[in-house]
Amino acid sequence: MQTPYLCPYFTLHKEKGLNNIFTDRFLIAITSFKISTKGKKVEQQYITPLLDAYIRGYEKRYKGTADALERKDHYFKAKEDLPRVRAVLGFLQGIIPAGQCQSLLDVGSGRGVFLFPLLRDFPTLEVTSIDILPHRIKLLECLHDGGITHLHPVVEDICTWNAPDKSFDVVAMLEVMEHIPDTEAVVRNAVRLARNYIIVSVPSKPDDNPEHIHLFSNDDLKSLFLAHGCKKVKFISVTNHRIMVAQLSSDHSANPSPQTVPSALPSHQPISKNQ
Repeated sequence: MQTPYLCPYFTLHKEKGLNNIFTDRFLIAITSFKISTKGKKVEQQYITPLLDAYIRGYEKRYKGTADALERKDHYFKAKEDLPRVRAVLGFLQGIIPAGQCQSLLDVGSGRGVFLFPLLRDFPTLEVTSIDILPHRIKLLECLHDGGITHLHPVVEDICTWNAPDKSFDVVAMLEVMEHIPDTEAVVRNAVRLARNYIIVSVPSKPDDNPEHIHLFSNDDLKSLFLAHGCKKVKFISVTNHRIMVAQLSSDHSANPSPQTVPSALPSHQPISKNQ
């Protein structure tokens, strides 16, 4: 039996060295209920607005159909945000009141590790989500159909998407660039699509994920984004990851000509699948 309740505040501890960019407390609505597992009662907590919307949208799309996708309620469990996610949410908390982020593109939304906390904490922010995997977008379409109408899911590839220039105030690419072979295409299109900021997170150390084909240093990222038109960059360090915030100049509608981009782009390190 479900017992809804409101958790008044979710306290975020400030990370050392992050220049106090975090807001201390976030209001989260969560649903708590108890389920029986081998005779033991285990308490589960879910992000109520997202779970409710997902279920409504799922029912609209798949009720009575033979090819319904498996429901993924567990994606909406309320968990402690990862440090890199907290850092990015904290940065957004600082720029949204100033009107610098009224629309955001989330590249490679995946299972919603960043997207769902983003929707939770900024329920009026216009968010476009792109992913190359159709089943990921179908799940997000259920959210939209269920009432999260400020979420706009699209099956697209950041390297080739031809959306209009300056479509989004902020482009977020968390744990994306290390997966994509054509690094220059990613950066070029992200800069073209963004008006104000680009936020990137990547691993800072080698790992055993065979899908991670690049390992970027701060200098690699800085050189890439400055070469393609960003005004300045800054970095935030979290455990095992690096976060870069690139600010765009007031006039970045045109990408730099080939003559202005260094012929030798940064030598970021390809990672052997055996590493």
